[in-house]
Amino acid sequence: MSARRKARKRALDFLYEADIRGARALDLYATRPAEELSQGDYVVELLTGVEEHCIKIDELITTYAQGWDMDRMPAIDRNILRIALFEILWLETLDDQIAISEAIEIATELSTDDSAKYINGVLGRIEILKPSFAL
Repeated sequence: MSARRKARKRALDFLYEADIRGARALDLYATRPAEELSQGDYVVELLTGVEEHCIKIDELITTYAQGWDMDRMPAIDRNILRIALFEILWLETLDDQIAISEAIEIATELSTDDSAKYINGVLGRIEILKPSFAL
């Protein structure tokens, strides 16, 4: 498993926990002992980016996740989408297809069979429309 995939999964852990607890992911990260914080730089970049752009990210998820309200969507899927959308829309050094592929693989591993297909559909639509977004 690549270092970036490990970092994505670690960031997902923090985002999921924060979502469930109603806390900030960066605050949870800050409370962990150093030995739990491998891949720290990319984890922090993901957590910071998702938090900084959360309003726009959640707006896009709500708009393009047809048939799902944010509250009804499984927390794991919601946070996989948040990480991938941050990578697709704000990380210029990462190819969009890598972000989408990673999100699908993580969803396949950690969520339901249907989640991977659904996440692929949402991210694919957003990737196509990306040039038209005012970010």
